[in-house]
Amino acid sequence: MKILKKAITLNVGLVLMGSAVFAQNLNDAKKAIDAEQYQKASSMLKSLVSSQASNGENYYNLGLVYLKTGYIDSARAVFTKGVAADAKNNLNLIGLGEADMLSNNPTSAKTNFDKAVEMDKKNYKTYLEIGKAYLAQDKPSDDVSKPDFTNALANIAKADELDSKDKDAEVFLAQGDAYALQKKNSEALGPYFRVNDIDPTNRRAKTQIGKMYKESRAFPEGEKELQDVIAADANYGPAYRELGELYLQWSSFGTDQEKAKKGIENYKKYMDLTDKSLESQLRYAQFLFYAKDFPALEQVASSIQAPANDPKNAIVSRMKGWAAYENKNYPAALTSMNDFFAKEKDANKILAFDYLYLGKAQLKAGQDSLALINITKAVEKDSTNTDALAEVAKSFYDAKKYAKSAEIYEKAIKANPSGKGALYNYYYNALANYFDFAGKLTAKQNPSKDILVKADSSIAKVTQLAPETYDAYLTRARINSLMDDEKEPKGLMVPYYEEFITKVTAKPEVASSGTYPKRLSEAYDVLGGFYFYKDKAKAKEYFDKSVAVYPSGTFAATKLKELSAPAPKGKGK
Repeated sequence: MKILKKAITLNVGLVLMGSAVFAQNLNDAKKAIDAEQYQKASSMLKSLVSSQASNGENYYNLGLVYLKTGYIDSARAVFTKGVAADAKNNLNLIGLGEADMLSNNPTSAKTNFDKAVEMDKKNYKTYLEIGKAYLAQDKPSDDVSKPDFTNALANIAKADELDSKDKDAEVFLAQGDAYALQKKNSEALGPYFRVNDIDPTNRRAKTQIGKMYKESRAFPEGEKELQDVIAADANYGPAYRELGELYLQWSSFGTDQEKAKKGIENYKKYMDLTDKSLESQLRYAQFLFYAKDFPALEQVASSIQAPANDPKNAIVSRMKGWAAYENKNYPAALTSMNDFFAKEKDANKILAFDYLYLGKAQLKAGQDSLALINITKAVEKDSTNTDALAEVAKSFYDAKKYAKSAEIYEKAIKANPSGKGALYNYYYNALANYFDFAGKLTAKQNPSKDILVKADSSIAKVTQLAPETYDAYLTRARINSLMDDEKEPKGLMVPYYEEFITKVTAKPEVASSGTYPKRLSEAYDVLGGFYFYKDKAKAKEYFDKSVAVYPSGTFAATKLKELSAPAPKGKGK
């Protein structure tokens, strides 16, 4: 508002001095908002509203603080008071429009924006603030409100047109934000660079540039930009946040835990410089999880206090559950994960990790059936979780529930046929099917040999993927022994026993170690038994080898006696 010359009196010094103090305070409040120091900004603005009650800009900025901290109703109340206090100022109408956008009411928002335009059509700031309001959104992960990029860019372009001499860097900052929120980083870079040309002291544009380099995985370049911001202003919190995010993402592309630690350090610095909002505390907890600092995570998660009716309480329970499980505090993990699922009503917000940790905690508690249900859901959301499905299968295997174990291993194989742990899954699937058939055969349940076909298929995959897995050949031989015709065997197991013998005896240090002598003896015994009535010389050769490799064995020795015994009278000529 311009001061007319005729209004200047002897009190002009006092008027100008008061105006300077006000401008400085409002400017400081805006800087605090930009630095995400919302409590500080709120305190300053409340003081300004009290001392300068007729100035609408105070109300507008206080309302923006409420919007940025998620208190839409409080913001709307402040904007309404601002409209009443300063009827000629259109900013609070724009504020009401932004509150409408965040409440998913674009029709009401446009009504308020149109009123604001009618009040001051030629002022570029009218369009600039409307453009920024159209960019308003709830947290990026939520679906409650979405930015209206078309109207945002149209209004920002109008602001740019009216600010023909490009005096206000905020116009280009808003333009950069509009593109950055759409992940159009190439288009955003130009406006952000322009901000620095106009106002070299602007910290946020350069922070955004560093963030975009991080999103493009140009980590060294992003690191430099952000460190430049911190060098210029060591108290600018958002730069530490983005540097923390950069280091965390950078660490995920290797095994550099030092970068993960740097990520944690910088994010903690960000929280120390800002209000330690619930959102930032939860994000810090996520940092600790990805950096695998589980003891710290459990401590931090347990210290987070969220209002009883706040939906983010569910996330607090989540982080407690994840941390407790990793710290082997399984009962607490189960309690926290059950608490999470009781609180989280939106299925779209449940992560694969949530089902995974609930299932694994249930598995530790002996709740195998429930564990299977939840870990299966975890695998359906993310196939890399098949290791956990294999854990469930192994628990059934250890309990000698072989049919169920085989069924679960089949699910694990189907979910990730060639991923990490696949070899293990194929091997135990074969064993589970083998023992399932053998047990049912012993119990005279007349099991289908289809079970053995599945077992053979899985163990064949093991020999294909890992030809030096000696026991796979032995297992396949055993499976084929059961597959063979009991009355007139065709020797289906012969090639696999022979291959086992060839593989093991090729390495004398293996053949003589551990249980391999006994296993070799088994192979020689079965082969000798198969040839006993067909080729006695060959049978004797195998039995001799069995005795040589495992002298304490009794089967081969007995058979050798039978072979050397004289033929019964009337036979053998």
